[in-house]
Amino acid sequence: MYAPDSGYGAHQSMVGFTVEAADGVIGHVDRQQDQPGLQHLVVDTGVWKFGRSVLIPAGSVTSIDTEAQKVEVALSREEIKSAPRFTTDSETADPGYLSEVGGYYLSLRT
Repeated sequence: MYAPDSGYGAHQSMVGFTVEAADGVIGHVDRQQDQPGLQHLVVDTGVWKFGRSVLIPAGSVTSIDTEAQKVEVALSREEIKSAPRFTTDSETADPGYLSEVGGYYLSLRT
């Protein structure tokens, strides 16, 4: 879930927003999932990572600026680059994949 102080409003679309890691821009929001318990963003990293998309859990979002159309995450570019590979939308419904991604990002907090 999004942190209460992140600026997220229920069913707020962030598609197209720039995503900024702790050490620079990583791409833009391509898709988002707002289903409770499965909230995440699919971020297109464009040329930064050769067109690779990454899945970022909503809990990693620290700030949403709707005027500037920017989402900030509490991760570094390297941490995002090292995340489990996202290849198809079907993975967003795969409990095993979601558990792997969630475990990866959770391990960064400890």
